Order: sequence, then structure tokens, then C-alpha cells
Amino acid sequence: MIFKKYQRHIVNFVLGSICLGFVVLTILILIFPHSFVDLKFSQELQEHQNPFLDSTMKLVSWFGYFPGSAIVVLLSALLFFIFNYRKEALFVFITAASGLVSSIVKVLVNRPRPTQPTVRIVQKVYEQSFPSGHVLFYVVFFGFLIVLMYQLKTIPKMMRIFVAALSALLIFAIPFSRIYLGAHWFTDVLGGFLLELLCLYLLCIFYFRQNAVNERKAKR
Repeated sequence: MIFKKYQRHIVNFVLGSICLGFVVLTILILIFPHSFVDLKFSQELQEHQNPFLDSTMKLVSWFGYFPGSAIVVLLSALLFFIFNYRKEALFVFITAASGLVSSIVKVLVNRPRPTQPTVRIVQKVYEQSFPSGHVLFYVVFFGFLIVLMYQLKTIPKMMRIFVAALSALLIFAIPFSRIYLGAHWFTDVLGGFLLELLCLYLLCIFYFRQNAVNERKAKR
């Protein structure tokens, strides 16, 4: 009981720190839309350029563009539904709402994208810059897949390991991809990561609560 109490305090502290970090970061961006830190990160990542790296980074980002994002969400939800994981299918489908969260914050902050010649633009995009919608989507969608692969022991172990490893790789690679392609600043991807950690946490809370409700019903 005491352990659970301290555990809740730790979780609340971490969540509060993430919220505060995102708010402070947003305020700093509104005051200083162009910073030395952002420029330095972009220059360092774009220092070693070659066609293969360009193609690789574009491939990493593909899942965050339409129709790539729609395909992976709908296909994943469909597979869970076919194999009788209907609740999981619904929650996977809900991850698509991260796009709405991203769009709302982008409009409110209204930060312009990086431009040439300040940075090299490999893949041009036109929406506002903060936060990174790709990072938002990758953390909540692929992060939730990792949670499911840990939770669903009835799925073959090698399949769970493969999906979790691939998801973790994409989550790790997407911030570098967005900065390398000239689509975002460092603070854009950091903001996207912080905001989507909160969204992923809320999604997991609702998912596990639904699991608990279903277990209580099954015992009756």
C-alpha cells in the first residue's frame, strides 16, 4: 500500500514535470522563435549529407505523412480486429487523434518552418512547425504498439519482439529524420515528444482501466 502511494507520487511528479517542460518550451519558442540551439542541431545533423542518407531519412518519415499514417493505423487496427483483439483495435484506431492534437497546437503557436539558406531543405512542408506532428504520431502510435506487445502474451513471442523493436527504432529515428530533412527544429521535435508522452499516458490509462472493467465483469 505504501509502495503504491509512493509510486503514484512518482508518476504524478514525472507527469507534472513533462507538462511544465512543454509549457516552458512553448513560451520560449513564442519569445525566441529562432535560437542558436536549434540552428546548431540542424547544422550538426546536416553536416554529413549523401543521397543514401536522404532516402533513408525520407523512408523513416514516410509513416507520418498521409497516406502512410492512415495505412499503418487502419492496417494495424484491422489485424488486431481480425485476430479477435477488438478492444486493442479500437485503441490503435484512436491513436490517429494525435494528428488533431498536433494541428491544434500548431495553429495556436504558429511557428514558421525552417527555411533555406539557414538550413538545407530536403523535403519541403508547408504547415506550422511546432510541435512536430511526426514525432507526436510516432510516439503515441508506435509507443502504444510497444505497450500492446508487452501486454498481449497470447501473440507469438518472436512477433512481439519484432514489432516492439521496429516500433522503438522508428520512435528513436524520427526526431533525427525530421531535423535532417529540414522539416523541423530541435525544439519542434522535443515539444512533440513531451506532448505525446502525455497523450500516450492518457491512452494507456484508459486502455488498462478498460481491461480492469472487463476482468471484473468476467469474474461475475
